[in-house]
Amino acid sequence: MYTLYVYDHCPFCIKARMIFGLKDIPFHLAILPNDDEQGPIGMVGRKVVPILGRDGQFMAESLDIVARIDAEGAAVLTGQRNPLLGDWMQRSNAPLYRQFLPRAAAAPFPEFATTSARAYFIRNKERTEEPFSTVLREKHVAIETLNPLLAELAPLVRAPDAVNGTLSYDDIDLFALLHSFSIIQGLTYPPEVEAYSQTMSKRCGIPLLDALAV
Repeated sequence: MYTLYVYDHCPFCIKARMIFGLKDIPFHLAILPNDDEQGPIGMVGRKVVPILGRDGQFMAESLDIVARIDAEGAAVLTGQRNPLLGDWMQRSNAPLYRQFLPRAAAAPFPEFATTSARAYFIRNKERTEEPFSTVLREKHVAIETLNPLLAELAPLVRAPDAVNGTLSYDDIDLFALLHSFSIIQGLTYPPEVEAYSQTMSKRCGIPLLDALAV
């Protein structure tokens, strides 16, 4: 059985986890402490997740892992990418993760189970010119910035179980983004986006973060 080493909050880890759910392939999920440097370095030579392991062999890079697992048996990611969706995701990244990182840092993710692990994350992700506490106080900024992006996404969602009508790497990238969106409280999801998020969450076996939303 494969072992997938991840952080629970990590969008790249969400991508790697998705393919196991989409293909119904059993695997062992191992969540590493965020301040564990030697574990990943010992496996792949650098501190990075996700890491896929089996029989003493390891590989990193989320989309490489996705490709490796999708190559087992009949592929499920057979659709084409939509350039308009790619443009939307590129424009969404910066405003989303400005809001996501402070919320992730405060959430009870297992990779932050120790004070040192949480401090490690904050030290490496927080910008000195914009403390996490400042971002968290500006809830109106999150809503005013991200709600228009969600509205733009709605007409690009062709089906609740595959954004372009057929499963593709766009689904891997998009659901990982929407998983991160779900930790932000007060957002308005168009029906098409809500149906897609919920359907993909169930299909992949990866809960959204609504219960942790701030």
